[in-house]
Amino acid sequence: MEHVIHNPNFDIRRTFLCGQCFRWSEGENGEFSGIAGGKHLTLSQNGGDVTLHGVQKQDIPFWEDYFDLGSDYAQYIKTLSADETLRRACGFSSGIRILRQEPFETLISFIISQNNNIPRIAGIISRLCENFGSPVDGGFAFPTAAQMSGLTPEDLAPLRAGFRARYIVDAVDKVNSGEVDFAEVDRLPLDEAREKLKLITGVGDKVADCVLLFAFHKLDAFPKDVWVKRLMAQYYPGGLPECTKGIEGVAQQYLFDYERNLAQK
Repeated sequence: MEHVIHNPNFDIRRTFLCGQCFRWSEGENGEFSGIAGGKHLTLSQNGGDVTLHGVQKQDIPFWEDYFDLGSDYAQYIKTLSADETLRRACGFSSGIRILRQEPFETLISFIISQNNNIPRIAGIISRLCENFGSPVDGGFAFPTAAQMSGLTPEDLAPLRAGFRARYIVDAVDKVNSGEVDFAEVDRLPLDEAREKLKLITGVGDKVADCVLLFAFHKLDAFPKDVWVKRLMAQYYPGGLPECTKGIEGVAQQYLFDYERNLAQK
């Protein structure tokens, strides 16, 4: 069946291409296809209407949660627009939504993302799913930590992940042993949750904050990559404005998308 989402603050292209996810690909007609939660989906957009194609009725609540449709992004934009730079960024990138992604997939994906470009990240993740994930309609699900139990860096050679293979193995081991417990991470305040994820070899502040924002929906997480550090130095050398408090991660996505697209023009 087809299911239409009416939401003026949902732009599928900006949401999928802003760097928070790596398993969605754009087709010739502007539609996007991808797999999340072991479910395959194709979406298209016409103005403020997003159509989910071939979706099962029982899966609609999953996708509504995944796309964070329960959050009021119009209110986020109103709050952030108290700052002039953020007002411009929100106006430019108002369709971005913070996806609610599965924690293990998000953790491994951002470990892979380190010192890497998006096409190569997507390729490594695709090979990971093909080699270790379960077949689903349209491709392969992202493997679970249990499915990857006992793997060595040598076992991951087909992924061509380089030095990241060792980090992936350590993440799998620590998740499976319970040393890094996602339920605990979810309960912890931001600083403590970040330190818990940093117990994994190769996970620093940036990767940890990406996982906390994009998987655990801790909106006060503020991942800082080269682009974000550059815009902070330019616009906010003294720190973020008060209007971002509690939703720093939402502000980061608007600022990042705005600055990156301006630089490419």
